[in-house]
Amino acid sequence: MKKSIFSIFLSIIVLATHAQTETADSVFFYKNDDTRQTHLFTYKQILPVTLIGVGALRFKMEGMRRLDNSVRYEMQHIAKKQYHIDDYTQYSSIVAVYALNACGMKGRHNFFHRTCILATSSLITGFSVYTVKHTSRLERPASTTRDAFPSGHTATAFMGAEFLRQEYKDVSPVIGIVGYTVAGFTGVMRIYNDEHWLSDVIAGAGFGILSTRIAYWAYPAIQKTIFKNKVTQNSFAVPYYNGENAGISLFMTFN
Repeated sequence: MKKSIFSIFLSIIVLATHAQTETADSVFFYKNDDTRQTHLFTYKQILPVTLIGVGALRFKMEGMRRLDNSVRYEMQHIAKKQYHIDDYTQYSSIVAVYALNACGMKGRHNFFHRTCILATSSLITGFSVYTVKHTSRLERPASTTRDAFPSGHTATAFMGAEFLRQEYKDVSPVIGIVGYTVAGFTGVMRIYNDEHWLSDVIAGAGFGILSTRIAYWAYPAIQKTIFKNKVTQNSFAVPYYNGENAGISLFMTFN
């Protein structure tokens, strides 16, 4: 049984490879802050598309439904009580990107560009997951709520893991591996807590990875269209917390 659970954990950890880097001169602003022509949408996108397709097999193949039920059965024999750490680990890779940069480890983009890419990726993830959830109307394992497919927590976790990998893959591939491992753990916990089927988690991983890759691919066009003027060095960010909500206020001036 332990071998089976371990194999599930490994099956939803997706590792990827190399690309280009940028020169940096401060935490928020890099000398080379023009991201145009640096992001390519290649054949490698077959990986997240395949994950989505494998998850979607639940709707067509009895074998996939049996696998979902079998994995749930084994998990429920292990689970003694629910642990909601996955509510937090889904965001860990996103936090790590900004934390590493604040500690002086420069990633691929400056603060402004990376935040725009993250916002784009989040919008794509949110829209695609919400649309498919309310189209597929698959029941969750432990309730009659019809929004199981795909797993939103897992999509967010793998969106963040790919974001972390993209920003720091030229610094060290280990950073991306850690991000994907935590994302895989998040997916396993969704099954452990009886919130999702295995197929939901596999598809969620695909949606998250693909959303981030589309965001990186599309961002040069967004930059060219919306941000024609470069952000000046007078731009800055201020974190805030009002007792209930936390966030970042971004103040920008343009040439």
